[in-house]
Amino acid sequence: MFRIETEKELLGAFRSRDRKHVELPKGTKLPLFVRDYLAWVDPYGVRAFLVFTAPGSNRPTGIAFRRDQQGDRTLAIGVCEWCRASGSTDQIGLLTTDVDSKRRVGVNVCLDLRCNEKLEAAMNMAGRSAVDEMKVLIERMARFAHEGLGIEFSSGA
Repeated sequence: MFRIETEKELLGAFRSRDRKHVELPKGTKLPLFVRDYLAWVDPYGVRAFLVFTAPGSNRPTGIAFRRDQQGDRTLAIGVCEWCRASGSTDQIGLLTTDVDSKRRVGVNVCLDLRCNEKLEAAMNMAGRSAVDEMKVLIERMARFAHEGLGIEFSSGA
């Protein structure tokens, strides 16, 4: 769990190159108390935003993704690399973000970034706690940020 006090603090979680793209959802009231992570899609459905705290860190990290258009909208099934949920191409797909001005990286995940809801539902149906699965989910997000974007995490102490 973490808390975001101000819009400035929320924007500060993102890399400087991404901040210009961040559009908070209408009606966002601060401070925000975030249990696992914060995710939202812009009103146009073009970008998805993720804010999480990496294991061992107490500083929020933000990633601004582009929801790249999928070529073929058939009923093919994909699997989210983060929560392992399956779904059609309008549910699971490629989210990309710039590493720098010449490189982009992407990950095939739930396009709405609602992995936490899917994990909780699956664990509830199985009669199990989602706590450990949420930790794994956040670890996968942090691994993408570190390996794909070169983001370093520190305890901030």
